[in-house]
Amino acid sequence: MIEFQNVSYSYPNKQVFDNIDLKINAGEFVFLVGESGIGKSTLLKLIYLELFPTRGNVVVDNFNSEKKKKKEIPFLRRKLGVVFQDFKILHDRNVFENAAMPLYIEGMKKEFIKRKVFDALSKVGLIDKVNEMPYDLSGGEQQRLAIARAIINDPVLLIADEPTGNLDPFVSMEIIKLINEINLFGTAVILSTHNFEIVRKMKDKRIVQIKEKKLYDVRLKS
Repeated sequence: MIEFQNVSYSYPNKQVFDNIDLKINAGEFVFLVGESGIGKSTLLKLIYLELFPTRGNVVVDNFNSEKKKKKEIPFLRRKLGVVFQDFKILHDRNVFENAAMPLYIEGMKKEFIKRKVFDALSKVGLIDKVNEMPYDLSGGEQQRLAIARAIINDPVLLIADEPTGNLDPFVSMEIIKLINEINLFGTAVILSTHNFEIVRKMKDKRIVQIKEKKLYDVRLKS
């Protein structure tokens, strides 16, 4: 599913990762933890090939960072769903149009789009908000909308970068439960967070920690 092979990554003035290895299996749920600024977002960007390793290789669902051409990257991203801390929804489009955006871009037929959007909005609990504008939604509802858009193409992997960072504790857990439900239907999940309370409440999940430019599988003390 995902494999990092001897990967290093550096920005012009800072090394973030030094010779890391990582394997994530199909259908797995992984928490990616670490302090703010430690490299969580960088690692996720390496997965969806917004960034490329300084050294080493990243393989995602048989897409190889060493061998793939840039024009092939959109084909990989259609297999991935990405959710961000700041939602990244379009405020001049309603709920339906926001969820449907990936399908509009691909030129899908109207009936197919309608069916897929209604299915995604039902899964995230927004089917009764289909014609509302984003500014009429709460923060939690906006994140649910972002998740609906992320799963519209039935991704093999959902990447969530601090998806609860702008939400209160109760709404945060509702979002985590929703993402867990998506995982139970077979979609792999890698979710970055610095909120260990969330991780403790989902203690059956795998935890990968970034520390000192390396990755470590960790277990929380009971």
